[in-house]
Amino acid sequence: MPDPVKPRRYVSPARRDQAASTRRAVLAAARVLFTTQGYAATSVADVARRAGISVDTVYASVGRKPQLLLAVHDMVLGSADEPVPAEERDYVRRIRAAPTAQEKIRQYAEALAGLLPQVVPLDLALREAGTRESECLKVRESIGRRRRANMRLFAADLRATGRLRPDLTDEQVADLVWSMNSPDYFRLLADAGYTPEQYAELVADVWTRTLLAPGG
Repeated sequence: MPDPVKPRRYVSPARRDQAASTRRAVLAAARVLFTTQGYAATSVADVARRAGISVDTVYASVGRKPQLLLAVHDMVLGSADEPVPAEERDYVRRIRAAPTAQEKIRQYAEALAGLLPQVVPLDLALREAGTRESECLKVRESIGRRRRANMRLFAADLRATGRLRPDLTDEQVADLVWSMNSPDYFRLLADAGYTPEQYAELVADVWTRTLLAPGG
């Protein structure tokens, strides 16, 4: 006798919209709290209270504190009220649409100048939390690996312009960009007195001089 067909679960559009609205409220609350009072000082209960929902709803809509912080990190990078995949972020689309290698580098450097001041506090929160919570350490390490993988895509995009130095591999290009677009590098220059705009000018100049072949 054949197995009975299980009925498909129906989720109404209204319920789906409510779930999405709740998730956005959770992420907005977490972003404010993490960036103003820090990761350690923010509890899931604080996020729930600010969002006007229960703690269980926070867990169900996003997850535990490390998942909340990761989601907020990706919200910042996407300049959106939801985490945005790398390839869908506005600045990534602008980089890929830029016609020359120099313009791609300039677009990326300018985007970093706007994003990194917001990302650095979140990275510091993850670093601090990682000394006590292994899950936070894993989240921070996964962000670094993901960023490096994305730099391989950036290297390939630059190579497609025909302007990369032929003696450099995509891995070498990715590693240089990855080291200089990190929150750690940005923070070192900020501590030395660099503004975000000066940081952007420096990395664009270094990348252009180091990665691109002369002429063209």
